[in-house]
Amino acid sequence: MAWHLLAAIGWVERALCVVALMVVVLVLFADVISRELTSAGLYWAPRVGVWANVLVVMSGFGLASAGGAHLRPRFADGWLPARWEPALITLQHALTALFCGAAALLAGAVVAESRLLGEVSLDLFLPIWPIQLCLPLALLTASLRHTLYAVYPVLRPAEAGMFAPAAERSE
Repeated sequence: MAWHLLAAIGWVERALCVVALMVVVLVLFADVISRELTSAGLYWAPRVGVWANVLVVMSGFGLASAGGAHLRPRFADGWLPARWEPALITLQHALTALFCGAAALLAGAVVAESRLLGEVSLDLFLPIWPIQLCLPLALLTASLRHTLYAVYPVLRPAEAGMFAPAAERSE
């Protein structure tokens, strides 16, 4: 069931990323065409482009995490014995899950406050909380994903020997 949940989340993230990236391209293209034909751009294009880009980044955050491609410091990988690797990887995923969960709560509070205050985009006069909502949702799904990685090691994305020196990883 956990694998199916991760697969569904990944599908949604990929679809959102592709659609949002298409919106960015189409909006920028329409703005350039408008500038060429009328000497005036589309007043709404920069804001819509930025919002779509935020969706690309937030869905990309989850996709990087799902693929084991997220950024992490590697300078200390050889400092600890290779035999500790399984426990350290589990700890890494558990701590990442806790961090993302806490950040999701803070981001959710910001979104709730924006909604309560009725904050709107100054150029589009649309509420900003629906776009802001992608941050706590991305962090929440990352927290869920890393919790499942900590509990079910078989679900983790493949990443060769994170804590062993390079010579030991190749053996």
